[in-house]
Parts: sequence; structure tokens; C-alpha cells
Amino acid sequence: MTQPPAGGDTGTPGDPNPLPPPTGGAPPGSAPAAGPPPAYPSEPQPRRRPAVLIVSLVLAAAVLLCGGGGTAAFLALRDSEDGQGAKEPQVAVDGFLKAVYQERDAEKAAAFVCSAARDDEKIATKVAEVQKYVGQYQNPRFRWPTPTVDNQTGDRATVSARVTMTTADEKVAEQELRFTVVRKTGWWVCEVG
Repeated sequence: MTQPPAGGDTGTPGDPNPLPPPTGGAPPGSAPAAGPPPAYPSEPQPRRRPAVLIVSLVLAAAVLLCGGGGTAAFLALRDSEDGQGAKEPQVAVDGFLKAVYQERDAEKAAAFVCSAARDDEKIATKVAEVQKYVGQYQNPRFRWPTPTVDNQTGDRATVSARVTMTTADEKVAEQELRFTVVRKTGWWVCEVG
């Protein structure tokens, strides 16, 4: 490999287009030229407008407050009940039991459940489970005495009921159920245990 001659053009030997020497005024290694620096047109600095900043902050605060108020209203109203509810805790439980065990109607059962616990899929699953029992046994009948209020404090009550299934071939099964019932626009079943 050959080296270019010192101080000569750079590039490969025999290159028809050697690189030109750097331009820019003074040769490398010399002192800068005396005199004023070259004049560049100065760009005006953008003025900051405090009014625009203040209006933007006020607008952002208004949007947050309105959005927060709307969200709070939604959360407060989503738990409101559709309908009147039952007049007494045991009436709510009795209506729920009739809808599930005797009528086997998930929509009617949901009408007795508070909105916070209303899960149409779970209610439909329970009704389907009861319907399955009806298909497995000879003429099953479900009955229960009037549900009993075990504890009531203010707008909350615990109600118990013993559901008995009797079949035509004299098979009997019992299930003890405990309900948490709350009062809003009336009494609503909120939990079954």
C-alpha cells in the first residue's frame, strides 16, 4: 500500500477526482483573522405570554373539575336501584327464592338483587343449576317457610331460609341459606351464602 505524498492531495493514486483541500479562509494552524466576527442575522426571541399560560391552566382545571364531577355523579348513581325493592327484608328473600326455585326465571330473580351484586350471568347459572335438578329427579318441589330475619341494624339485615326439595319418589334434600339484605329504595338481596 502506498502513502500519499506529504502535503499533497488525499485520495488514491490515480484518482481522477482528488478531494479538494479544506476551505474556510485561513490555512490550518494559522491565527484567526483580526476584526469583528462575521455578522449573523439575529432571530427575535419569542415573547412568553403569561395570559396564554394562565388561560391554559384555568381551562385544564375546569376540565378536571367537570370530569371529576361527572365521574362522581356516575359512581353515585350507578348503585341506584331500578325499582322499589321489597317492603321488608324477608319479602325480598322470599321473592328471590320463588323466582329461582319455583319459577326458574333469572330475570325475575335479578329484580330482587341489589345493583352492586347483580350479575346476570351468575343468577342465570344458579337458575340453570335448579333446572338441572328438576331434570334429574321425579317431579321435585321446592318449598321453604317464611324467611327469618336473624339480625337487622339500620339499612342492613341478615335473613335465613331453609329450602327443602321433595321428589315424587320420596327423596328429600335441605339447604340452609343465609342472605345479606340491604335497604336503599326498598330491601334488596345483596349476598347469598
